Amino acid sequence: MATKLKYRNTTIDDLPAVMPMYENARRFMAANGNPNQWIAGYPAVEHIRADIERDASYVGVTPEGEIAVVFSFIIGEDPTYTVIDGNWLNDEPYGTIHRIASAGIMRNVGDDVIEFCRTLTDNLRADTHHDNHVMQHLLLRNGFKHCGTIHLLDGRPRLAYHFKKIK
Repeated sequence: MATKLKYRNTTIDDLPAVMPMYENARRFMAANGNPNQWIAGYPAVEHIRADIERDASYVGVTPEGEIAVVFSFIIGEDPTYTVIDGNWLNDEPYGTIHRIASAGIMRNVGDDVIEFCRTLTDNLRADTHHDNHVMQHLLLRNGFKHCGTIHLLDGRPRLAYHFKKIK
């Protein structure tokens, strides 16, 4: 299945469009039973700038040129994934999806993001807050398996998910 959006690396010029998407995502999460995942303005502009500088931030753009979604995607080891209370599906190289935020102009952009990431690697990981039922449902709907719990660098727990395409 082809993605609906065209994906490209986020640029500094995109910040005025993407930062309000993160604010809207924080409000959406709080209104949907997840007020504690992205707190105190996280992710802040410095997080997104750092992602941009290391070519790890992406935007999905509609055919009309509107940014519909922003997210971070990193191929390589995530330091918070080295220890898991549970088991990953494998120890092969993987890509990690972080910080998805939608502009709210299209439905199912999370599915589209996952489909795009699968074009880059067929071994994907993600994590989310235990109260983020929307993200948990998105991951499970897209074939991810719940593998256990990881802990962020500050010790906070996150539910860990893994997808591996069977060849």
